[in-house]
Amino acid sequence: MAVQFNHTIVSSTDKEASARFLAGILGTGEPSSYGPFAVVQLANGTSLDFADGRGRLHTQHYAFLVSEEEFDQIHARIVEQGLTYWADPFHQHEGEINTNDGGRGLYWDDPDGHNLEILTVPYGGWPSS
Repeated sequence: MAVQFNHTIVSSTDKEASARFLAGILGTGEPSSYGPFAVVQLANGTSLDFADGRGRLHTQHYAFLVSEEEFDQIHARIVEQGLTYWADPFHQHEGEINTNDGGRGLYWDDPDGHNLEILTVPYGGWPSS
Protein backbone atom coordinates (compact mmCIF):
# COMPACT_ATOMS: atom_id res chain seq x y z
CA MET A 1 0.00 0.00 0.00
CA ALA A 2 1.21 3.51 -0.79
CA VAL A 3 1.45 5.95 2.12
CA GLN A 4 -1.81 7.84 2.64
CA PHE A 5 -2.82 10.55 5.07
CA ASN A 6 -5.45 9.22 7.50
CA HIS A 7 -6.18 11.73 10.28
CA THR A 8 -4.85 14.52 12.43
CA ILE A 9 -5.63 15.54 16.00
CA VAL A 10 -6.86 19.11 16.41
CA SER A 11 -6.45 20.68 19.84
CA SER A 12 -9.43 22.69 21.00
CA THR A 13 -10.89 24.29 24.10
CA ASP A 14 -14.19 22.44 23.52
CA LYS A 15 -13.84 19.45 21.18
CA GLU A 16 -17.58 18.97 20.66
CA ALA A 17 -18.24 22.64 19.85
CA SER A 18 -15.21 22.91 17.56
CA ALA A 19 -16.08 19.71 15.68
CA ARG A 20 -19.72 20.83 15.27
CA PHE A 21 -18.53 24.25 14.05
CA LEU A 22 -16.32 22.77 11.34
CA ALA A 23 -18.80 20.07 10.30
CA GLY A 24 -21.55 22.68 10.09
CA ILE A 25 -19.52 25.06 7.93
CA LEU A 26 -18.24 22.30 5.64
CA GLY A 27 -21.60 20.50 5.52
CA THR A 28 -20.13 17.10 6.38
CA GLY A 29 -22.84 15.98 8.79
CA GLU A 30 -22.66 15.56 12.55
CA PRO A 31 -19.29 14.62 14.06
CA SER A 32 -18.94 11.15 15.54
CA SER A 33 -17.13 10.07 18.68
CA TYR A 34 -14.12 7.79 18.84
CA GLY A 35 -12.50 7.38 22.24
CA PRO A 36 -11.62 10.84 23.54
CA PHE A 37 -12.17 12.48 20.13
CA ALA A 38 -14.98 14.29 18.30
CA VAL A 39 -14.38 13.22 14.70
CA VAL A 40 -15.17 15.16 11.52
CA GLN A 41 -15.01 12.63 8.70
CA LEU A 42 -14.12 13.90 5.21
CA ALA A 43 -15.13 12.38 1.89
CA ASN A 44 -11.66 11.09 0.99
CA GLY A 45 -11.44 8.83 4.07
CA THR A 46 -9.46 11.30 6.19
CA SER A 47 -10.63 12.86 9.42
CA LEU A 48 -9.97 15.68 11.84
CA ASP A 49 -10.13 14.30 15.36
CA PHE A 50 -10.82 17.08 17.86
CA ALA A 51 -9.46 16.71 21.37
CA ASP A 52 -9.71 18.97 24.38
CA GLY A 53 -6.31 20.59 24.70
CA ARG A 54 -4.24 20.88 27.80
CA GLY A 55 -2.65 24.25 28.37
CA ARG A 56 -2.04 26.81 25.67
CA LEU A 57 -3.29 25.87 22.21
CA HIS A 58 -1.00 26.25 19.22
CA THR A 59 -3.08 27.29 16.24
CA GLN A 60 -2.67 25.40 12.99
CA HIS A 61 -3.76 25.73 9.36
CA TYR A 62 -6.18 23.25 7.78
CA ALA A 63 -7.06 23.46 4.06
CA PHE A 64 -9.93 21.69 2.31
CA LEU A 65 -10.17 21.10 -1.43
CA VAL A 66 -13.81 21.52 -2.47
CA SER A 67 -15.86 21.65 -5.66
CA GLU A 68 -17.16 24.96 -7.05
CA GLU A 69 -20.66 24.10 -5.77
CA GLU A 70 -19.35 23.20 -2.31
CA PHE A 71 -17.36 26.45 -2.27
CA ASP A 72 -20.53 28.46 -2.88
CA GLN A 73 -22.39 26.56 -0.13
CA ILE A 74 -19.57 26.93 2.41
CA HIS A 75 -19.09 30.61 1.56
CA ALA A 76 -22.83 31.16 2.06
CA ARG A 77 -22.71 29.48 5.50
CA ILE A 78 -19.71 31.64 6.50
CA VAL A 79 -21.59 34.79 5.46
CA GLU A 80 -24.85 33.63 7.13
CA GLN A 81 -23.00 33.13 10.41
CA GLY A 82 -21.42 36.57 10.16
CA LEU A 83 -17.89 35.16 10.20
CA THR A 84 -15.01 37.25 8.94
CA TYR A 85 -13.12 35.74 6.02
CA TRP A 86 -10.09 36.73 3.99
CA ALA A 87 -8.56 36.07 0.58
CA ASP A 88 -5.16 35.33 2.09
CA PRO A 89 -3.63 33.31 4.95
CA PHE A 90 -2.26 36.44 6.63
CA HIS A 91 -5.73 38.02 6.89
CA GLN A 92 -4.86 41.17 4.93
CA HIS A 93 -7.77 41.12 2.41
CA GLU A 94 -10.93 40.93 4.50
CA GLY A 95 -14.21 39.99 2.81
CA GLU A 96 -12.47 38.97 -0.41
CA ILE A 97 -12.09 35.67 -2.29
CA ASN A 98 -8.83 34.84 -4.06
CA THR A 99 -8.59 33.40 -7.58
CA ASN A 100 -5.23 31.69 -7.23
CA ASP A 101 -4.32 28.99 -9.77
CA GLY A 102 -7.54 29.60 -11.70
CA GLY A 103 -9.83 28.61 -8.81
CA ARG A 104 -11.29 30.29 -5.76
CA GLY A 105 -10.19 30.27 -2.15
CA LEU A 106 -10.82 31.90 1.19
CA TYR A 107 -9.70 31.67 4.81
CA TRP A 108 -11.55 31.99 8.13
CA ASP A 109 -10.83 31.19 11.77
CA ASP A 110 -12.43 28.54 13.92
CA PRO A 111 -13.42 29.34 17.54
CA ASP A 112 -9.89 28.49 18.76
CA GLY A 113 -8.11 30.55 16.10
CA HIS A 114 -7.13 27.73 13.74
CA ASN A 115 -6.74 29.19 10.24
CA LEU A 116 -9.14 27.29 7.96
CA GLU A 117 -9.09 27.41 4.17
CA ILE A 118 -11.24 26.21 1.30
CA LEU A 119 -9.95 26.14 -2.26
CA THR A 120 -11.32 24.81 -5.53
CA VAL A 121 -7.99 24.22 -7.27
CA PRO A 122 -4.89 22.82 -5.51
CA TYR A 123 -1.81 25.00 -5.17
CA GLY A 124 0.03 25.02 -8.49
CA GLY A 125 -3.12 24.08 -10.40
CA TRP A 126 -4.38 20.73 -11.55
CA PRO A 127 -1.74 18.38 -12.98
CA SER A 128 -1.72 18.36 -16.79
CA SER A 129 -2.65 15.05 -18.35
